[in-house]
Amino acid sequence: MSKAKQMIDQWSAQDIPKLKGKRAIVTGASSGLGLVIADELAAHGASVTLAVRNAERGEAARQHILAAHPDAQLDVAMLDVASLESIREFTRGWLKSNKQLDILVNNAGVMAIPKRQLTEDGFELQLGTNHLGAFALTMLLMPAIRKTPGARVVAVASNAHRPSHIEFDDLMREKKYSAWGAYGQSKLANLLFTRELQRRFSLAKVNALAVAGHPGWASTNLVASGPMKDRGSFAQWLARMGSHLGSQSAERGALPILYVATVADVAGNDYFGPNGMSELKGYPVPARRVPAALNDDDAKRLWDLSEKLTGTSFSG
Repeated sequence: MSKAKQMIDQWSAQDIPKLKGKRAIVTGASSGLGLVIADELAAHGASVTLAVRNAERGEAARQHILAAHPDAQLDVAMLDVASLESIREFTRGWLKSNKQLDILVNNAGVMAIPKRQLTEDGFELQLGTNHLGAFALTMLLMPAIRKTPGARVVAVASNAHRPSHIEFDDLMREKKYSAWGAYGQSKLANLLFTRELQRRFSLAKVNALAVAGHPGWASTNLVASGPMKDRGSFAQWLARMGSHLGSQSAERGALPILYVATVADVAGNDYFGPNGMSELKGYPVPARRVPAALNDDDAKRLWDLSEKLTGTSFSG
């Protein structure tokens, strides 16, 4: 094993570079991966907005971070990524006070909702939250991203993208719904979004990176709340592998996301995950994408649909 490979394989939160002067937003920051990511970014000097749905839990998260890092620069802001109105209200307020955005971590999400539900905007809940909400938030924050050299937009993806495809003829799963099928589609959408966003950054000569990471099988409230009644093929595989190998902590699961969010040699459209068997746990390394996640035509088609559905665009 080369020295460089060994260093990546053993990368930990202690290796996060100094982030003093950086400005970050972490969605879903009140618990689980989001709280760990916000904690580590703040611990290494970044000024972090905890974007949360519940003010009380958001303040509890802020106090939790301050207890360990009294000098942390933190603020709490209300944001429900399942609501376009909430996204617009959040971005209006945030952009009034901030011109710079170095790191946007689109972490907030829902997983494997048993019965089909809709957002207030009429989107299937998992696609609306995990993809369309993140898409709209990123587009509306683009004025700050464009002005920040080296800015990073980070998607939190999943192994669940692997058996999935985008149902362009039934994007909202009206004809056929399954909890894991809809979740997998939303996670595949995260990777296609990252791919197309990086292409557009390059074409527009925007000095920014679109990157993605996945936590493997991490023990978080998202996983804990995921239903196991509706066991599709991915759910069955996940249950078998999780039972065999056991999950890892949220602190370990957050490492691939923190890696792509902070490390200097990360490139646009990079995707990292754990280095263990089936990428379920371990240290961050480049992760595997299935061909569906590399389809440029699908990425462009999904982008165009996302712009129409959310009423937002790359150009503002």
